[in-house]
Amino acid sequence: MTDKIALVTGANKGIGFEIVRQLGERGITTVIGARDEQRGKEAGEQLAQPHVQLDVTDPDSVRDAARFVETEYGRLDILVNNAGVTVPPPLGLPSATTTETLRRIYETNVFGVVTVTNAMLPLLRRAPAARIVNQSSELASMTRVMVEDSPLWPLNNMPYNSSKAALNMITVTYAKELWGTPIKVNACDPGYCATDINNGMGFITAAEGARIAVHLATLDADGPNARFFQHEGPLPW
Repeated sequence: MTDKIALVTGANKGIGFEIVRQLGERGITTVIGARDEQRGKEAGEQLAQPHVQLDVTDPDSVRDAARFVETEYGRLDILVNNAGVTVPPPLGLPSATTTETLRRIYETNVFGVVTVTNAMLPLLRRAPAARIVNQSSELASMTRVMVEDSPLWPLNNMPYNSSKAALNMITVTYAKELWGTPIKVNACDPGYCATDINNGMGFITAAEGARIAVHLATLDADGPNARFFQHEGPLPW
């Protein structure tokens, strides 16, 4: 058996880039999935890791990426669904949200995850004990966002928050289908990281934010399944 093989979507920059770097430090061959092929190539050169063009909203691109992984490695041990998009305030307020905006966010954050996961699942089943990690957000927790004195209260971004809440349910449903197999499926919140998605406004680094996904991607057999985590521990759904 060769070293573990991982695939990270949206991995040419930010948290995804750091997840690839940290998995690589553990000796895991990690394929950089990038919508822009040139940026993926540049990230691959920086990290000495393979790359593949992968637009999670394009089924043909996803099928080609799955074919690449199958041809090159024959299986997949780790899938990190990291690619995600949002809209800036105040466009995320419910009264300002158009159905076109909602569809655009869901195309990446929800439908893209399902498209990629279903395409990679046959390869994940070939691994001895695969791990699927879905990059969610604390803003997906209805318990947390309804605390009025919490800093989350004013962050009422309907397209983003609801897409991540949907992603959490997607996480659970895959875990249930795969229950009793060696495959574990978990979701995580990286924290408020300084990345392009928030114009660098976060208060922790992308490297710090990547750690929880890396931890879940490398769980032992007795690790958790169908759970939602942040750095400090479990989060309520």
